[in-house]
Amino acid sequence: MMAANERMNESAEAPSLSPEEAGEDPAIMDRYAGSNHGGGGYNAVGGMGAWPGPPMDGGMRAPANPSVHSMAHGSAITMAALAPVPQARPVPLFQPPYAFVVPRKRINSLADIERESPLIMSIVGILGRMSEWVDEIPPRQQPARYGNLAFRDWQARLENQGPNLVRQILPDHLTDAVIELFPYFQDSFGNATRIDFGTGHEVNFAAFLICLARLGLIKQDDYQAVVLRVFVQYLDLMRKLQTTYWLEPAGSHGVWGLDDYHFLPFIFGSAQLVDHKYMKPKSIHNQDILDHFSKEYLYLGCIEFVKKVKKGPLAEHSPMIDDISGVPSWTKVNGGMLKMFKAEVLEKVPIMQHFLFGSLIPW
Repeated sequence: MMAANERMNESAEAPSLSPEEAGEDPAIMDRYAGSNHGGGGYNAVGGMGAWPGPPMDGGMRAPANPSVHSMAHGSAITMAALAPVPQARPVPLFQPPYAFVVPRKRINSLADIERESPLIMSIVGILGRMSEWVDEIPPRQQPARYGNLAFRDWQARLENQGPNLVRQILPDHLTDAVIELFPYFQDSFGNATRIDFGTGHEVNFAAFLICLARLGLIKQDDYQAVVLRVFVQYLDLMRKLQTTYWLEPAGSHGVWGLDDYHFLPFIFGSAQLVDHKYMKPKSIHNQDILDHFSKEYLYLGCIEFVKKVKKGPLAEHSPMIDDISGVPSWTKVNGGMLKMFKAEVLEKVPIMQHFLFGSLIPW
């Protein structure tokens, strides 16, 4: 994956025709090129302990290094020269009995060509099942808008069925790990007593995934799918919980925060857009872009969700997001997000005092 990211970075500097000159649809080229800047790593939470973790070099890309880009053109030519020459192959003859079908498109999004391991599909399936619980446990009628008591019923089901769900994704020789993995998983979806959710709970989900990586279950080849499939599914579930049971924001900074609930999707989303040819940080103010691309880019999805749950101009209810839109590049946005996450989440005692430590993530 790292080699692929390097090739993309290098090709970005090589002279090329514009999409219009090449006869391509700029919107389609935009979607494909932009989505490929995504990745799947957990560098953002790497400061939680001085223990050897899985290799992080193939995941979510770090801010771009200008010194590397200065040599990109020559490197791209060198890589092309070293690549094997495609060889001619005979066309296989189609043998009867014939069963003709109407051809159709099979690549509708980047997810259709991404590799997904059985583990990734299992976790996505578990999160999907938990989303169905929300439909089965409707919110109660109560005078208060926030903190619907039905969320405690949802959490009770998680407490009862959660250990078996986690056990399903573990091989037979690691089923004992449930006692250490489930506390992280359980605390990833908010607090049943306070009926709230915040960045500390989000960190627990990242910790759960890191534990799976430390056990060798999530491999480096899975990193991209971990973000673009697993984390996206988790984010969809949390937004469904937040808007159905109206969870209280835990430790929210109000208008001076990024989002009342989440931080990591801003990190992953800004990294996904690094070096995008057309979309800039200021593009979040273009409603047409949000309408068409909020489901494809995590950062734009975050902005769309904030605008959905908060009323009024973005500069009034989310001035920090508005200020960040003035930054000239996604590289600077991503670097700032990483620093902010470390300072405002990982180094904040009110948040990390609730974090759990065990053998996989030792104190």
